[in-house]
Amino acid sequence: MANSPFNNYLVRLKSASTLLGLSNKEFKTLSTPNNVFEKEIEIERDNGQIESLKAYRVQFNNARGPYKGGIRFHPKANLNEVKALALGMAVKCAVVGIPMGGGKGGVEFDPKQYSPKEIEAISRAWMRAFAEHVGSKKDIPAPDVYTNGAIMSFMLDEYEKIVGYSDPGMITGKPLSLGGSLGRDTATAQGGVYILEELVNTLGLRRKDLRVAVQGFGNAGYHAASILHGLGYRIVGLSDSKGGIWSARGLDPEEVNAVKEERNAVTEFYCKGTVCDMDKLMHDEAKIYSEKDFVTCPCDILIPAALDNAIDAKNAKNVKAKIILELANDPTTPEADLILAKKRAIIVPDVLANAGGVTVSYFEWAQNITGQRWTEEEVRDKLKPIMLKAFESVWRLSKEKKLTLRNSAYFVAVEKIATAMRDRGSFL
Repeated sequence: MANSPFNNYLVRLKSASTLLGLSNKEFKTLSTPNNVFEKEIEIERDNGQIESLKAYRVQFNNARGPYKGGIRFHPKANLNEVKALALGMAVKCAVVGIPMGGGKGGVEFDPKQYSPKEIEAISRAWMRAFAEHVGSKKDIPAPDVYTNGAIMSFMLDEYEKIVGYSDPGMITGKPLSLGGSLGRDTATAQGGVYILEELVNTLGLRRKDLRVAVQGFGNAGYHAASILHGLGYRIVGLSDSKGGIWSARGLDPEEVNAVKEERNAVTEFYCKGTVCDMDKLMHDEAKIYSEKDFVTCPCDILIPAALDNAIDAKNAKNVKAKIILELANDPTTPEADLILAKKRAIIVPDVLANAGGVTVSYFEWAQNITGQRWTEEEVRDKLKPIMLKAFESVWRLSKEKKLTLRNSAYFVAVEKIATAMRDRGSFL
């Protein structure tokens, strides 16, 4: 399982630990989750049948603060993936300097095959299974792949029924009516854009000269494309799980999103099923890509915003982008990292690029436990300096030590986590 999600993160963690001179014992302690919880949850399907599903919560490291991390509903949300994401969350929080650790949860199933009523039942069952392990001072979940504010609402409601008191800070990504934060829906994309803008300025590039392709047109991908389009970048490529479209003339993310909302696929912008509008394709100098090959489309900036391992050893050699902004978690394998480094591509790693989401989740938690309400402008005013400070520290270290931005980010994070663990006596 060379490219298992957890192993990918361990490779990067080991590299940073070696650079920092940590002992094997310290690395083992750092790379071992504090707690791994596995449960079987049962729900009643709409047809009356009882079904059992595998559910998880992994708490990776709380040396710097309570565990923090989302819950995903996905067929591949197995223990290996959840462990990897929990480790990534610990690193991510440390990179941007927010006082939280790493956690992640999941249920291993395909939510597309379940009704809204069944999804609610699964959400409440997950919370009943793990309620004793979460809370505003212990472990704060959030949305992730195929989970959203409505699911967080069900989980909060179930939790408060179990504990018997109000604790809105125990979960983030909630609707505003239940204590959610303004600016949370765009936070991952907005944080990534702040980083990208700083990188573009540092490199002396101009927005209007840069072609952007976004792989994954969910919440983060759509908002990133929309924000960048508004700033004057040329969006040439957009994709989802069914394939992608590329146009030399450029695409309007809002127009593409309208089609996707209606027909459930980005490729429907040019095609109806397998029948494509050849005149429109020719006029727009456009091309249809398969999901896997989309990352190789002609562009200057590639934004993977879907699932892990999108760029691997097989397709990395054909990636044309010179800047890769990872809004997805672990979209580039370690083998692909090496290939892209030889091509002098600059990869802004996930633990930095997509940390805007967890940062605003932290803001939501802070508002909940203090009883405050911040405006969207206040949220953005607080988010931007955190992201820019993190970028500056990672960029500066990468130049000083001649490291990739990924290795530099892990160095920054692991040093903070290791210091906290050492001060606690965890390495003794």
